[in-house]
Amino acid sequence: MKEVLIRPICHEDNPSIATLIRSVLEDLGVPKTGTALADKSLDNLFEFYMQPRSVYFVVLADDRLLGGGGIGPLQGGPEAVCELQKMYFAKSLRGKGIGRMLLQQLLDRAKEFGYRTCYLETMPYMEAARNLYRQFGFEYLKDPMGDTGHNSCQVWMCKNLDSFKAQE
Repeated sequence: MKEVLIRPICHEDNPSIATLIRSVLEDLGVPKTGTALADKSLDNLFEFYMQPRSVYFVVLADDRLLGGGGIGPLQGGPEAVCELQKMYFAKSLRGKGIGRMLLQQLLDRAKEFGYRTCYLETMPYMEAARNLYRQFGFEYLKDPMGDTGHNSCQVWMCKNLDSFKAQE
């Protein structure tokens, strides 16, 4: 892998990122309902992340779209809480530090948008992702927040952004 580029999503990225997310989730055996697989926005992420205080970045390596992740308001949650959403990578990108780079950029943006807390939902068997989140200071919750519609996700985490140091 020569060059990795992280940039905001473009309309033309919609089919590629939707295919990638579906492929990753299906490979992991994620339920088809109550997860990101069932999200109506999955085929139109560019348009979905045009809402205020939202951003979605795609990750390109060797000119191929191989990952992405976003931040947006937590549906049904307090205004000060954002949600880390749809952060997934092709197998070829995993374990190379790209998730760390992307998560740093997303949390930087969340803080710029004025969010004070970042929430996420994941699955218990996504151990590498959970380890990354914990390294960034995310803590486990006993119950879900908001109304994401992801009732099959069994792990909920959040991070206080007040003390988060943005990357310079």
